[in-house]
Amino acid sequence: MSTPTAAARARDVRVTWWYTVLSIIMLQLFGLVVWALVLVIDEPPLHTVLYLAGAAGSVASAILLLVRYRREPLDEGDTTARRPVWPLVLAGVASGALAGAAAGSLLLGVTLAAQALCLVSWRSGIRLRLVLLLVAVIVAAWVVEATHLDPDGRVARILGMGLFIAMLPPLSATSLWWWDIVRELDRARRAEGRLAAAQERLRLASDLHDLQGHHLQVIALQLELAEKMLARDPAAAVEQVRLARHSVDEARRGTRELAVRFRGVPLPDELANAADLLRAAGLRVDLEIAPDAADAPADVLGPVIRECTTNVLKHGGGGSASLSLLHRDDAWVFTIENDVREPRGAGGSGLDGIAERIGRVRGTVEAGRSGDRFRVAVTVPEGVMA
Repeated sequence: MSTPTAAARARDVRVTWWYTVLSIIMLQLFGLVVWALVLVIDEPPLHTVLYLAGAAGSVASAILLLVRYRREPLDEGDTTARRPVWPLVLAGVASGALAGAAAGSLLLGVTLAAQALCLVSWRSGIRLRLVLLLVAVIVAAWVVEATHLDPDGRVARILGMGLFIAMLPPLSATSLWWWDIVRELDRARRAEGRLAAAQERLRLASDLHDLQGHHLQVIALQLELAEKMLARDPAAAVEQVRLARHSVDEARRGTRELAVRFRGVPLPDELANAADLLRAAGLRVDLEIAPDAADAPADVLGPVIRECTTNVLKHGGGGSASLSLLHRDDAWVFTIENDVREPRGAGGSGLDGIAERIGRVRGTVEAGRSGDRFRVAVTVPEGVMA
């Protein structure tokens, strides 16, 4: 019913995020485990326990920072998830310092502290300078440890292990930078979906304005002329009134043709387009269409589908939606449901307009919220026309 490319794009964004997170966490876990097996295994039991505690705290802090990073708002003015990040950063720095002290390695402690700082969503321009500074600090810590603190120690001898740990923060920052690019592309895709809906409505408004504006201006001139001629030439005034009525018929016919042009899309295609539009905005969409949906009254349900889709784009704010058009008991039932982040009532001018339109054909509209889901169900008797 709908093209798989839109759904694939939304899925690829989530896959990219999980790949980024798992790569960062697995690299950190691998480095800490190998460090423990190679350099900490011969330490006293107390040092080993403290190292494990510090390593666990560092990984837990990294996971929480990444969770918060994923929830950073995409749009200006959105304050969602803007809770203080410094407690998590301080926890990561303290855990890294504990692991480094227990292992007797300045390099390890500085690297884990730098890792916590690299998992923060910094403003544009700050991240690059911070990463370069942290790399310089890590190299300095490595030199100090290798030349002064433990010149004949294990870290100096095992170059590969030290290099792997030292590269962890810049690799994490680079991965998150790549994720930011993907997220910006996703935000542009969402904006494109909202813009497409707005452009469609503006195009309809422009066409309707041009059509009605012309006819109304002609009708006004004809009636004004009839009013002026009524006293001295009643027959000519009647002729102008007749022409005005003819102009009204032309306006009505033009409006009907305009409506037919917009309603001309078969309902299965209308629903598929609505689903693709929602997927383009980043939502996961389930679509169910009856085999005989092409027989449903498109002139009645087409505008309803477009209005409900626009409402989801404007007011939904969630991550999933479902659309269905089914044939039940000599009636057509269109249902659209989506999850919402903010409380929302069942009213509104859009739903009121839908209820008025459906009421004219003896249909019913049910709208309301259940938990975090908002649902609109429209029932229309079969065989009706607008």
